[in-house]
Amino acid sequence: MNITLKQIRAFLAIAQVKSFAEACELLHISQPALSVTIKNLEATVGGQLFARSTRALALSPEGELFLPVAKRLLTDFDNALVELHESFALKRGNLSFAAMPSFASTLLPKQLVDFNNQYPAVKVKVHDVIAEDAVAMVRSGKVEFAISFDPGNSDDLNFETLFTDKFIAVFPQSHPLANTKNIQWQQLSQYPFITLQRPSSIRLLLDETLAKEGIFLDIAFEANQLATVVQMVANDLGISVIPSLYQQQLSALKLNYCQINEPVISRRVGIISKRRHVFSHAATEFLRIIQRNFSQDISSVK
Repeated sequence: MNITLKQIRAFLAIAQVKSFAEACELLHISQPALSVTIKNLEATVGGQLFARSTRALALSPEGELFLPVAKRLLTDFDNALVELHESFALKRGNLSFAAMPSFASTLLPKQLVDFNNQYPAVKVKVHDVIAEDAVAMVRSGKVEFAISFDPGNSDDLNFETLFTDKFIAVFPQSHPLANTKNIQWQQLSQYPFITLQRPSSIRLLLDETLAKEGIFLDIAFEANQLATVVQMVANDLGISVIPSLYQQQLSALKLNYCQINEPVISRRVGIISKRRHVFSHAATEFLRIIQRNFSQDISSVK
């Protein structure tokens, strides 16, 4: 059974003014067109909705039953159109995405400020999870996109680079290497080392790269979060290597850091999404801000 909005609007107009002629004026259509519309509606529902006489026009009993339903249908439809328009205009809506903690706690807040200044009515949910979980959330459809390290070649994911992040060495201020400007990995292997646990993508990258160079670190402590690793270094349990995204936290903890040479290890940071995914308008606008604020060729280590 197919009833059109045109038929519902015609039915409500006639029910309101109790006159076909006045309803025609409200709807800006001819009387023959209105009569055909109501005739088709009555044919669809199976009976008369109006009791017609030479003197008066009134709703039939069935029409009385249909009246509140028709009002509700039209109200719901009009409200849905308003909500849809406001969503496209970003006067309402939701944005949900994942971001690895090293990005979420450093560079992300500025992006959120820019977005919120333009679209304050959009509610934002940030899932600050480790890189591996961020990728999993994209794959499962729990979030529209993630900002994390390059997940590597994948048949089901897209990756768009925002910038390249180099790894830096971190030391307590009292460490013998604390004031070194540039350092080699071989020098780091001579001291107790703190690192992330497997299967962290950072840990795997470091292990694979250094193994090719014949360099093996003296791992004393392992943790699941970079924040924990940094705190361990701050408490003089060893040294570590972390993405340079964490520079702000290192300065706050009064830790020293420097670039590492031979080999230089870096990872691309960018936007991860499912292939052929159509972004919501809120996601599109947020990604536009992110892409405007970052350049693919800029490293975060000066």
